[in-house]
Amino acid sequence: MAGRNGRTVRDLRRGNRTAVLQRLYFDGPLSRFELGPATGLSSGSVSNVVAELIGDGLVEEAGSVDSDGGRPRILLRVAPGSGHMIGVDVGETRVRVGLFDLTLTELARAERPLEQQRYEVDGIVRHVRDGVAEVLEGAGIGPGRLLGVGIGVPGIVERTPDLGAVVHGQTIGWDAVPLERLLRDGSELPDSVPYFIDNGARTLGQAEMWFGAGRGAGNALVVLFGSGVGACLVTPEVEHGRAVEWGHLTVRVRGRRCRCGALGCLEAYAGAESLLARWIEAGGSVPRSADEETALSVMLSGAYPADGGPADPVALAVLEETAEYVGAGLSDLINLFQPERILIGGWAGLQLGTRFLPAVRRHAASYSLRHPAEKVGIELGRLGPDAVTVGAAILPLADFFAHGGRRPGPVPESGGTPARSVPR
Repeated sequence: MAGRNGRTVRDLRRGNRTAVLQRLYFDGPLSRFELGPATGLSSGSVSNVVAELIGDGLVEEAGSVDSDGGRPRILLRVAPGSGHMIGVDVGETRVRVGLFDLTLTELARAERPLEQQRYEVDGIVRHVRDGVAEVLEGAGIGPGRLLGVGIGVPGIVERTPDLGAVVHGQTIGWDAVPLERLLRDGSELPDSVPYFIDNGARTLGQAEMWFGAGRGAGNALVVLFGSGVGACLVTPEVEHGRAVEWGHLTVRVRGRRCRCGALGCLEAYAGAESLLARWIEAGGSVPRSADEETALSVMLSGAYPADGGPADPVALAVLEETAEYVGAGLSDLINLFQPERILIGGWAGLQLGTRFLPAVRRHAASYSLRHPAEKVGIELGRLGPDAVTVGAAILPLADFFAHGGRRPGPVPESGGTPARSVPR
């Protein structure tokens, strides 16, 4: 039966379960008494929901605290082993797969380095499948206990009724790749285990907003700075985040050719691949066998010598120019979206780190309108190189919460299903 606003009793119960689960997850352990004001539910509703969640194995007791003159209050928390998620980062140098329990404690990890043909579709699909099988076996977790598999990929992700998630990755040579269908074909995972495939910048943003430097911000941009660059926008209107193809803003008319084929994109100047190419063109050198991460380390060591010796002027000049391009690119985001925070993550952003940040802030301010520039803070992300993997695992976790802790298919050994809302 639906009420005046169209919500059924089932919708209300699911919403109440979601509210209790999220508050216990982010603020727990909490007592039933504390859950009332934290969720806005009556004491009777809290008691009913908690009884259901304990019965489903999703919530467990976690000690007690003294009350004012009465019996001690039992504390409650989300049961870590009541659900498991897999997060996958299809990165520039490797595919990283992590298995997590419900509290996002990593239980197992697998990594597959990418060869020269690094984004060859069949190879990526094989790496993901093998990595998923390896982490499940390593942790002794049956595939039926998964809430889902989240995957962060480069490019634009489109969802279709027939093929599921389709990836348009122009910079990596992926033209409408039906990634979800390819992963399901021949997969050992049950059909009831959902895939959540999204842009890697968005999964990075999801992780930083839930557990990192974006926690508590209502309007933020999370920038992924790797081989290329991307961003995720989070606002009250787009609370789950929206991937923004920031790397393909034009910063120089008739400029350098970008990986996407266009001229003058920000990525042609600010991504690690182009940054290193510009350094080598100017006379820099790295070992032939070095991958991008190693090459960037060599460049940084030359520009900022640890022993305090003279800096490599060529490396320093290229990095300073790159900081200006990044700052100018951020100014576009500042003027367009007026965020309260901008967070820089990704392996290259973390390597450049605090040495790079002051110059980026200075250039962002100089290219932006004064009023929005004065209100934004530009910081590094806090979750390190695993942030995309963690963010990918959050996708099935968020869906689990949204469904009030009920799985989409038959319930195996423990109850559960996913959610999308990002708690403030």
